[in-house]
Amino acid sequence: MLIIVDYGAGNLGSLVNMCKHVGIEAKVSSSPEDILNADHIILPGVGAFDHGMKKLNESGLVEALNKAVLELNTPVLGICLGMQLMTLSSEEGALPGLGWVNAKTIKIPVVGGIKVPHMGWSSIKYQKQEAINQDSLPNERYYFVHSYCVQCLDAGDSLAQVTYGTNFDAMFQKGNIVGAQFHPEKSHKFGKRLIKNFAQL
Repeated sequence: MLIIVDYGAGNLGSLVNMCKHVGIEAKVSSSPEDILNADHIILPGVGAFDHGMKKLNESGLVEALNKAVLELNTPVLGICLGMQLMTLSSEEGALPGLGWVNAKTIKIPVVGGIKVPHMGWSSIKYQKQEAINQDSLPNERYYFVHSYCVQCLDAGDSLAQVTYGTNFDAMFQKGNIVGAQFHPEKSHKFGKRLIKNFAQL
């Protein structure tokens, strides 16, 4: 069973619909037991970093998530803010992140007159080959909405990059831990393929 974590800071409905559309059995849950028994976990998130970490800490799910991800090696996908919460910290707030990946979250640099937030469709460029992108499509484009971005401190963790004024990490993967800055659930055929591949990890 794929568990979509409900900690009060995620856009859950569209994710559930996407999973159903590609034939994946998914359940929204705020239960530590469900997280520990999950085959796959999605950590969604929208909003500010400190608000997300505060809601996650208050949910009582951090211990179960740490055990599932770091000890049981359950595949986990962080989406948008969920990806950022997996990093060490964010320039957006003062609270520490989950620290699952050696990365930090920074404000998108304003270069060449770009507008922040980065909103809309952008193409990504894969940096390495993994099971989740083994059948990648030409000119993959995903839907982004964010003002802060992830910077991997270990280059080998970067799975894909996007150019918006400058290059930054659109995806990372460290073993069973995957992050996506964009919204696959809003990215049509590209997002469907990604979610389906994640569920097969």
